[in-house]
Amino acid sequence: MVIPAPINTALRAAAMLLLVVAIAACSRSATDNVGLTGVGNTGAGAPGSQQEFIVTVGDRVFFETDSSSLTTEAMATLDKQAQWLNQYANYRIMIEGHADERGTREYNIALGARRASVVVNYLVSRGVNAQRITSQSFGKERPVAICNDISCWSQNRRAVTVVQ
Repeated sequence: MVIPAPINTALRAAAMLLLVVAIAACSRSATDNVGLTGVGNTGAGAPGSQQEFIVTVGDRVFFETDSSSLTTEAMATLDKQAQWLNQYANYRIMIEGHADERGTREYNIALGARRASVVVNYLVSRGVNAQRITSQSFGKERPVAICNDISCWSQNRRAVTVVQ
């Protein structure tokens, strides 16, 4: 089916307008959030909120290729996570282990499980109650970046702490 040029142009213009409106609705300034927590919010969320955890503490750590060893930077992030989780003991967490796209599905599931396990063990060693923690490996099945390049692979080699 061929769409006449004037209609095709109008449809493209409408789609572009819809895209611009959607992007504008998603991009809010810090002053747009005044009143959500009772004070001017800079995007960090209310103290003890999941948003605060993600923004101010950090919800993920990254690994080197084919490794489940924690880097110095990862340990610093996990120390902050443990401090926050010990302060807000009402939350349960899930540690998600992930891998980049290289390697077989089975290998990457096992690698993601090792990454999740090392994070769980580290948090427990820092005083987080093991009963509050579950873990799951997604291997290479849930990439955050998709390309055949180190820039994407490095973002996908991660463990994510999901506050529940």
